[in-house]
Amino acid sequence: MATLESKVSAVVGDRTAKVLNTVFGISTVGDLVRHYPRRYMVRGELSDISQLREGDETTILAQIYSTTNRPLRGRKGSILEVVVTDGTDKLSLTFFNQAWREKDLKVGRQGLFAGKVGVFNNKKQLAHPDYELIPDGSDVDSAVEGFAGKFLPVYPASSKLPSWKISQCAQLAIGALDEIEDFLPESIRERHAYPTLQQALVQLHQPADLDHAENARERLTFDEAFLLQALLVIRRNQLKKLNSTSRKRITGGLLDAFDKSLPFELTAGQIAVCKEIESDLAQPHPMHRLLQGEVGSGKTIVALRAMLAVVDSGGQAALLAPTEVLAAQHLRTIEKQLGTLAQGGMLGGSDKGTQVTLITGSQSAQARREALAKAADGTAGIVIGTHALLGESVVFKDLGLIVVDEQHRFGVEQRDALKEKAVLPPHLLVMTATPIPRTVAMTVFGDLDVSTLRELPLGRQPITTHVVPVKEKPNYMERAWTRIREEVAQGHQAYVVAPRITADPDAGADADLDFLFGEESDEISSVEELAPMLHAGPLQGLKIAILHGRLSADEKDATMQAFSKGEIDVLVSTTVIEVGVDVPNATIMVIMDADRFGVSQLHQLRGRVGRGTSPGLCLLVSHCEELTPARERLNAVAATVDGFELSRIDLEQRREGDVLGASQSGTQSHLRLLRVLRDESLIELAREDADQLIATDNDLTNYPLLKKELAQLQRDQAVDYLDKG
Repeated sequence: MATLESKVSAVVGDRTAKVLNTVFGISTVGDLVRHYPRRYMVRGELSDISQLREGDETTILAQIYSTTNRPLRGRKGSILEVVVTDGTDKLSLTFFNQAWREKDLKVGRQGLFAGKVGVFNNKKQLAHPDYELIPDGSDVDSAVEGFAGKFLPVYPASSKLPSWKISQCAQLAIGALDEIEDFLPESIRERHAYPTLQQALVQLHQPADLDHAENARERLTFDEAFLLQALLVIRRNQLKKLNSTSRKRITGGLLDAFDKSLPFELTAGQIAVCKEIESDLAQPHPMHRLLQGEVGSGKTIVALRAMLAVVDSGGQAALLAPTEVLAAQHLRTIEKQLGTLAQGGMLGGSDKGTQVTLITGSQSAQARREALAKAADGTAGIVIGTHALLGESVVFKDLGLIVVDEQHRFGVEQRDALKEKAVLPPHLLVMTATPIPRTVAMTVFGDLDVSTLRELPLGRQPITTHVVPVKEKPNYMERAWTRIREEVAQGHQAYVVAPRITADPDAGADADLDFLFGEESDEISSVEELAPMLHAGPLQGLKIAILHGRLSADEKDATMQAFSKGEIDVLVSTTVIEVGVDVPNATIMVIMDADRFGVSQLHQLRGRVGRGTSPGLCLLVSHCEELTPARERLNAVAATVDGFELSRIDLEQRREGDVLGASQSGTQSHLRLLRVLRDESLIELAREDADQLIATDNDLTNYPLLKKELAQLQRDQAVDYLDKG
C-alpha cells in the first residue's frame, strides 16, 4: 500500500515516474492523485461506422477484419493498421510504434473501440484508440454495458504522456492508496455535505457519475480556499500580537493645521477611511491596511493625513513609489498641499510644520546627502522615494509609518527591507489605484484590512472614452488629431501615449506618416518616432515634448514641471504617466495601439485627464478588427468608468496566475482548482469557516492534521506572495 507521501515510482515504476517528474513535476503519489482531470469524456452510444463524421467522439462495437504492420517511410519505426468492421462499413485503427498490440488484435476478435474520428487519405480512422476486447465466449451485451457507460477522465497531458497513460497511472495510484487521514474538520465537512478526502480523490478519478465527480471537485476546491483563508486568518492574528508604537492623534498639531488649510471638504468615503486609519494607528500593534480606490478618488490626501498624524506623534513616514516620475510628483503634490506646513524650521515656515524630502537613485550626490541627513536626524517628517529608500545608507530617526504606492510593483523583500529600518514594527498602509474584486482581496490580501474609496471628490469631471477603429473608419484618425488641436486652442493640454519608447529595430529605419491619418500599418507606435511625426504633421505648430523611462531623472522632472505649468501643449509618453501624474489642465488623451494594453492599465491611463474643471476625453486607437478579443476589451473600457467592473473583466481575460502571483501558475501550486471569480461563494464560505474555527481554537490544538497541512502550505514557495506581514 502507498501513502500520499510515497514516491510515485512505487506505483508506476521508475521509467514512467521519471517522465511524470520531468514533464509535470510529479514526484509523490499525492502529486499524482492531485493531477486532476480537466473534464470527462462520456462513452458515446454505440455508433454505426457508416454514420461517423470527422471529429466525432465515438464508441463502436466491431470485429477485426485485418491487421497490417509496416515500416514508416523515411524514418525509424512502424505503423500498425487494424481494420475493423461492424457490418455497415469499415474503419481503420492506427498505432505508431506499437507492433506488440498485433498479438492481441487478431482477425476475428470482437471489441469495443473508442476515440476521436479522423480522416487520412479519405479514409476514416481512429488514432491510438482506447479499446476493450471481448473475451471469447463472453456475453457481448454485458461487455458493452460495462465499457460504454464509463466516464473517462481527460487529463492535462503531453506528447510524452498522453491522457490515457496518465489515467492508467492515476488508477494505479488510487488503487494502491492506504487510508488517508482527513485534515478538514468533520464539523465543516458535514456542514457542507462533502465527501471525505479519500472519497473525493477516488470519485474525481473514478466517477460513478458526473454528480459524484462535481461534488468531489467542489470538496477539493474548498480545501484550497479553506487552507488559504485559515493561513491568512492566523497571520492576521499574529500581526496583532506584534508590538508597535501607538500613534494617537494629537489635538492642535500638524494634522489639525492641515485640515484647516484645506480649500475643499473631504468626501464621506474619505472621512470614513481616515477614521479607520486613525483607529489603527492608535493601537499598540502595527496597522496593516490596504487602501484601494478609483482613479482620482483622493487616496493621496488620505495617506497624507495618516503621515501627518504619525509626524504629530514624533515619528516619521516613508512613502515608497515605483518610479522616479511618480516619486517626484508626490513630492510636488504634498509640498503644494502642505504649503508653509512643509517648511518646518525654515524661514517663513509654520511652527507646527515639518519638512518633506526626496530620495531617488539618480539624484545628485549633494541632494542625496542633504536628503539622507534630513531623514536621519528627523528634520524630514515625510521621506518620499523609490527603491533607493531601501539602501543601507538610508537611516530614519523614528520610522513609524510606511506608505507603499501601487503596492503590486514591489516585492515582499522590498517592503521588509524598509520595515527593518524601524525600531519597532512600523504601521503599514499599501495603496492601489487598480480596484480589486472582493474575492481577490480576500484571497491575495486576506491578512490586510481593506478600505475602499468609491466616490470621486466633488468637482471631478466625467471622462468620455471612444474606440478609434482605424481599419473600419480610417478618417477617424485625422479627427482625433483635430480634437487635440481644438482642446489646445481652448487652452487645454493633451497626452499621446505609445506602447514603446523606440521603434522595432526590425521594422526598418524610414518613418511613415501614413498611419497618423489612418492608413494601415503593422508597426507599433513608439514615442521617439511618433513625436517628430506629429510635430511635422497633424500637430504642427504645437509645443510637443516626450517622456519615457530612459530619460534622466532631471529630464523627466523638468518635462513634467513644464507640462504642469502649461509650457507644453502635447506630451508624447509611454505609461510612465500611468499613475500619480496630476495635471488638471490636461483634458484629452490619445492612446495609440490601445489593444497592446490591459484593461486596468487603460483605465489608469485615462484617469490622467478630466482632473480639473473641464470634461476629459480618451480615444483608444486600434488597428484590430471587430469581434476580436482585443476589440472587445477596448469596447468594455469605453463602455464604463467603473474600475471595479473593469477589474472583473480584466481578471476574466487574464490567467489566474497573473493575479495570484507568477508562482501560482506552477505545477506544484496548492491552487490547482481554485478560481477567484468563479469560486466567489466558496471563498466566502471558507473564510467564514476559518474565522469561526480559529476563533475557538487559535493554535489549532484540537486539529493536529489541519495544523500540519497549514505548516506545509507555509513552507511551500508557491505562497511567498502572501507574506505581506
